[in-house]
Amino acid sequence: MTEADEGDRRHAVKMARRKEVQDAEVASKTIESKGLLMVNTGPGKGKSTASFGLVLRALGHGWRIGVVQFIKGAWETGERKALARFSDLVEWHTMGEGFTWETQDRQRDIAAARKAWEMALRLMDDRSIRLLVLDELNIALRYEYLPLAEILTALANRRGDLNIVVTGRNAKPELIAIADLVTEMGLVKHHFAAGVKAQQGIEF
Repeated sequence: MTEADEGDRRHAVKMARRKEVQDAEVASKTIESKGLLMVNTGPGKGKSTASFGLVLRALGHGWRIGVVQFIKGAWETGERKALARFSDLVEWHTMGEGFTWETQDRQRDIAAARKAWEMALRLMDDRSIRLLVLDELNIALRYEYLPLAEILTALANRRGDLNIVVTGRNAKPELIAIADLVTEMGLVKHHFAAGVKAQQGIEF
């Protein structure tokens, strides 16, 4: 047996053992389906981007989807334009008035967040919606534009087949505690620090 053959044999044995472990792990899971509460947070880029990737996956299976954008204003984003082509499956609501440092009006921001949350509640009650993206809700909670206890209660008591994604930096520990899946985007390097402005197709 050549050295290459022995390497292949060892690899096959290793992968067989790995498959046994993996198969046993999969077999131990007994819940077939559950509406998940997912949180994308952290200082790195990609929190909203990841949620819209999930939207694309769900669309491939014919799901109806709701999107409510907190904080963000009326930027013409690529994802909004793309998903407008699926108007029969996607209900999109951009409810913010721009970044908090742009409005400089706390009461206005609170009113906008409340209006967005009321829209979110309406979509949560719509039984045809299977995935709901609450984009930048974490920011509204960070600045206390909405009562945390109210939001946590509604999210925890969502119907059993509804999947919700919450995005934004600085997710509250209480939200993380009730979530099924939490992903933290880490910041390793960002082109903005090198002087590159937000670009069409990359940031929006």
